Order: sequence, then structure tokens, then C-alpha cells
Amino acid sequence: MKRRDFLRAGAALGGGGLLGALGLGHAAGSGDYKALVYLYLGGGNDGNNTLIPTDAAYDDYAAARPILALPKESLAPLSGSSAGHTFGLHPALAPLAELYNQKRLAWIANAGPLIVPSTAEQVINNAVPLPPFLMSHSDQTAMQQGWGGDADVSGWGGRALEQLPASLLNPLRAMTMSGDRTLVLGRNSPVSLMTSGGMQYWGRADLAQPQSEWTQALNSMAHWQFANDYETGFARNFGTSVDDATLLVKVLASAQAPKADFGTGYLADNLRSLASVLPVFKAMGYRRQIFLVSWGSFDTHYGQRGSAARTQDAQLALVGKAVAAFDQANRAAGLDSDVTTLMMSDFGRTLRPASGAGSDHAWGNHWFALGGAVAGGQVFGQFPSLVLGGRDDADPGGGGRMVPTTSTEQVASTVMQWMGLPASSLPAVFPNLANFSSSQLGFLRAS
Repeated sequence: MKRRDFLRAGAALGGGGLLGALGLGHAAGSGDYKALVYLYLGGGNDGNNTLIPTDAAYDDYAAARPILALPKESLAPLSGSSAGHTFGLHPALAPLAELYNQKRLAWIANAGPLIVPSTAEQVINNAVPLPPFLMSHSDQTAMQQGWGGDADVSGWGGRALEQLPASLLNPLRAMTMSGDRTLVLGRNSPVSLMTSGGMQYWGRADLAQPQSEWTQALNSMAHWQFANDYETGFARNFGTSVDDATLLVKVLASAQAPKADFGTGYLADNLRSLASVLPVFKAMGYRRQIFLVSWGSFDTHYGQRGSAARTQDAQLALVGKAVAAFDQANRAAGLDSDVTTLMMSDFGRTLRPASGAGSDHAWGNHWFALGGAVAGGQVFGQFPSLVLGGRDDADPGGGGRMVPTTSTEQVASTVMQWMGLPASSLPAVFPNLANFSSSQLGFLRAS
């Protein structure tokens, strides 16, 4: 095969630009292992139908969205009261309600991107600076993951990893399981791609067979030297892609499938695969890792309720089952307090229903954190008023677009400090954090 044909085959079958630094030496298993699994629900999950008050505020909720409101008796109850209310979850998230009641899961209410603390009145009167491109899917996806709306396209996870002490760093530390990568992209460091099935075959090269003729040829090509800067850059990226893929193939070969029932589909496959490799990474002596898992089509402008695959109801059922199984697998593997799962989404959705029995783009939303290190059984932050045109509604028409009362950076800062980010490095990672009264929300226990 000619060189250009081999390159074309490798790019097609092993592609995706598996970028990442690689070191093949591994220390003995370390007790100090922490992994953040960032679950991103694409499209803008409707938090108003995810975390619902069951006290007197339920009447406001039901009045504001008559065609979308979930019957109170159908909700999965959360124990106790928090943030001034009692709550229930969408019935499809009953497995997560159990984890909340076990104090393994916490909710963060009405969070989203902010530059400074803002009220609905200030927003309506243009009295505060606002994040750019609000209610744009692509822009808000990047912004939730750390983009600031400027030429720096890095994310808060990647920037934070670059600020960690060298003793906490290892290969394959910034990883994505899809084409989405902003969260884990650093200013000066690359991203690695992990797929549920691995990247074992690159054309005829089998990375699990390093002595085969085709694999040796691939590895030889991956380390060619060039004088031209463009060719050198391509060769360097191609080489790290092959190195990353080779290491991941070895990790996956050592992994054992978890016994928990994740269900079926893309999200289940990714979380199942991830649960199988986390114990391997810990045994290899890895210290800190961030995994970006993006999934879902939650842009429910119409037909939000029901059993069809694209409805929020159906998608949340997949989330509830897969996430609960992921937590079960982590506990069984001895990673109880080592792994924290953080869920975010593009933005919240309007409290007032859209004309197609759905909801439109909004702003503040409800997220959850899960794991043994989470101070669970609580709702953190300020839950919004569910009154159209009320104190938190920044829509001049009273559509129920709630202004966040907790910033994305406060949530992310809490997580990254748990990962070991020094307080002195917070300004380099979170440029707007100094505008807020607290960089630590308390939903993760110090270890």
C-alpha cells in the first residue's frame, strides 16, 4: 500500500484526532485518585420538569404550565426539605431520587452563566453586563463548559488541569467521548478521545497486536519527521493519536464489564465503558482525570411529553437508569468517593409552554452532582419563583426565563477545588469568579 493510501485508511478508520500527551510508565496504584465525569445533556433539558417543588409552590408551577405540568402524585419524592421547599423528581428519574435520599446526590438550583450577580429587574433594565449569545445552543454549550466568548476557546476543565500540581498529572487526563471537547480543552494541552469500543483497528493495523507488520508500519509512520511546519504538526498529532489509541486499547483489554444494568443505547454504552476503565486507571497510578460525556436531544420546542423517543420523558428514563447503574458500578469497584458525576445542559427552558406543547430556550437551570464525595440529600442555591413575570423572570413578556442565582463558574470552581485546584489558581481558570461572594458552594466534601 502506498504511503498516502495508508494514511487515508488510518484517518478514516482510526480518525477523530485522538489528541493527548502520552507517557507509558505507570506508578503503582495510588489511593489519591479523583475523576470528574461531566454529563452534558445536549439541547437544553427542561429543569422545570426535572426538579419540582411539592409544597405550595407546586400550585404556581401547575398554573404556569398547564399542558406540561407533571401530576404531583406521579413525582418521585425527595426526602426532607431544602432551599425552602420540599421536592420531587420527574418520575423517570426515580433511580436518582433513591440516590438523593441515600445522600449521594445533590441538586444545584437555578444555575447558569453569569458575569456578575444579576436580578431579573437589572437584566430587563440593561443594568448589568450579560454573557454573550444567550439562548444559542452552540454558544451556550461552549460557555457552560468554560468558553468566555472570545478568542480563547479553552474550557474550565482543561484550564484547571493545566494549573494542577505536576504530581497530580498523568497521561489521558482530559478526555472526551464525542466530538464535543470545549470542557477538557486547555490553553496549551490537547484532548484525548475515548470511544466505548476503543480504537483498536486502524485500517489493517490492529493496535492489540504490536508485533504485526501493519501495526509496526503504522507506528513507524506515526513518528516520521518533516521539515515543513504543517507536515510536522500533522505528524505530531497523528503520532499522539496512535499512542493514545494504543494505550486505551490496553486499558480496555484489562477492563472488566460492570454487572450493573445500564440499559441500552449510546449513553448506556458510554457510561458502561467508562465504568469499566476507571478502576484500571486508578490501578495504573493515575491521579486526576476529567471525562466529557455528551448525550441527548433535549431541544423540546414541541411534543415534550409522551413516550416517543425524542420526548423529555423518554430521554430522562434513559438518563435515570444509566446514571444510577454508573454509580452502582463505581461503588462496586471501590471508587465510591473517587468519582463525581456532574450534570449540566445548554440552558433551562421557559416556564410558560411553547405553542407546540413544548418549551422554548431560557437561561437558569437545575443540575445535579452525584458520588460518595457529594454532600447529598440537599438542594443547593436559591430555587426560583415559579410565577410568570415574578421576581426571577427576566422575560419582559412574562415567559418564565429565569435569571440564574448561582453562576456556572461557582459550580465548576467547587468541583475543581475538590480535584485539587489551588485557590491561587482560581482567577486563571474562572475569570468572572471574583465577582461572586463564594467560590465554594459546599456540595462536595473535602477529602
